[in-house]
Amino acid sequence: MRRLLEIELQKLWLNKTSKVLIFISFILPFTVIVLSSIKINFFGFFTLELGELGIFNFPVIWHITTFFAAQFKFFFAIVVVSMIGNEFSNKTIKQNLIDGLSKKEFILSKFYTIVFFSFLATLLLALISLFIGLYYSSYDEFNIIIKETDYLLAYFFKLVGFFSFCLFLAMLVKRSAFALAFLFIDFILEWILLGIIAWKSDLAFASKIQNFFPLKSMYNLIEQPFQRIAMTKFPNKEDLSYDFVLHWYELLIVIIWTILFIIFSYRLLKRRDL
Repeated sequence: MRRLLEIELQKLWLNKTSKVLIFISFILPFTVIVLSSIKINFFGFFTLELGELGIFNFPVIWHITTFFAAQFKFFFAIVVVSMIGNEFSNKTIKQNLIDGLSKKEFILSKFYTIVFFSFLATLLLALISLFIGLYYSSYDEFNIIIKETDYLLAYFFKLVGFFSFCLFLAMLVKRSAFALAFLFIDFILEWILLGIIAWKSDLAFASKIQNFFPLKSMYNLIEQPFQRIAMTKFPNKEDLSYDFVLHWYELLIVIIWTILFIIFSYRLLKRRDL
């Protein structure tokens, strides 16, 4: 595993575009710190500071920061599809296989890189969230601090699942731009299928089926936190309540999709004439 990871990291390090995109991917989570320090002046009447509103209190901070940081996953997605696109365009994939790298090892090297960067991104976000929480939170009890850290687990598997999907699409079309376009097409298709199923049955049933779709299942790992924030300000508003808890079956669905994407990527490469 270490050898395959080192091979892939060396390729990324020698590519200037990949280095820039990776740097951006790791820098963007620090914008959470900027967000926490934002002060909005309302025409001199009063100043609103987001960090003082309680949204960075433990344990809700784990929900907010992971949801916010997940929105920037597309930058590393470009790196993932570029890893494959460059292999085909530069014919390095054929050279790697000639030099003794098996097709299975080739796919695993990409997957190990995905897991490695997802882990680093999760670790970085955990440290940032902990720092912000310790600074702003009115709770400092250990059991409250670690409560809901399962959002970090959800964030990790969300990244791994999403990047594995990008890997599969890149293997399917062999071009970076087309792979990203197919990602957008899949998003549209999932909503079209939702509409067709809802038309044939009902919306409630269609929504349950949609939860098994790739992109929707990944989104379900970290639901939007805005209603939750509103619930803390208006606890009597029952219409604001919703299920934001991470469930084991939601995690399982994403893990299954991740495994399938890697298997499909390997089978595409195995059958393809290079």
